[in-house]
Amino acid sequence: MTRNPIAYIVFNRPCQTKQTFEVVRGQRPEKLFIIADGPRFGHPTDTERCAEVRAIVEQVDWPCDVYQNFSDDNLGCKRRVNSGLDWVFSQVERAIVLEDDCVPHPDFFSFCDTLLDRYADDDRVWVITGDNFQNGQRRGNGSYYFSKYNHVWGWATWRRAWQRNDGSLSFWPAWQSSADWRAKMPDAVERRYWEATFNRAHAELIDTWDYAWSASVWYHGGLIATPNVNLVSNIGFGADGTHTTASTSNLAEVPTHPLGELTHLLQVVQDVAADKYVFNHHFGGRNLRFPRSLLGLPRRVGGTLYRQLKRSFTG
Repeated sequence: MTRNPIAYIVFNRPCQTKQTFEVVRGQRPEKLFIIADGPRFGHPTDTERCAEVRAIVEQVDWPCDVYQNFSDDNLGCKRRVNSGLDWVFSQVERAIVLEDDCVPHPDFFSFCDTLLDRYADDDRVWVITGDNFQNGQRRGNGSYYFSKYNHVWGWATWRRAWQRNDGSLSFWPAWQSSADWRAKMPDAVERRYWEATFNRAHAELIDTWDYAWSASVWYHGGLIATPNVNLVSNIGFGADGTHTTASTSNLAEVPTHPLGELTHLLQVVQDVAADKYVFNHHFGGRNLRFPRSLLGLPRRVGGTLYRQLKRSFTG
């Protein structure tokens, strides 16, 4: 059973909610914060489905202080999660955060509990994630490694970190032109990828909260404790997902594994090789490093045009 509060984010998917709420019930947290968005206008099934979800999460049958933050209106992914977690961290110093489509292995909770204690006052560590996208590769000699990549399919953090989240990315336009941004993102391909992503997020062309959270962590130089096995499986891929709408994906329902007895690290240092692998294989960076043949250019295309096209991907 976890010793820490759980912030549980739900919306309109009763099937996934039933499964993940059983995991929450198994942990019997002493404090449970439930964040729910309201039905969308023009989606006739939302009212019924949102009501069904709320009925599921109200079935708390263990000793627990339950806090509900249910929106009557649909705020959307960005506003609902940001406002909900602002509410959570106005009341507690730390929390484990789960969404309705994230199914954690039991070791996820003990991992979070231990590291929430160990790094509570270490400003270098901002997040503890349950996600591992190394495809079986172990990094370092510990049970976890430190990454810059802020995976949020099951995670935990402290008020000290979340209160510096800038959901509007107000710092981004100036930071994008700074030496600090280039130093923290030295690979030109990776830098252009994230510049394009953060530009869209800053312009509110993407209704999500996690890009701004990741940018905030990077801006302040934070790191993420990442387990050496995958501890959370995402069951939310499909037509009823908000962003994970693909019917098939190699990220869907990735198996979880036991972490076992924790071996801690002696240093808090980013594993650069692990992060390079994540960008190339999880975020698709390797597909942006095109040779001439993969650009689909005929051999007669001049070198100047080729260099211009290649530079648009590689910097």
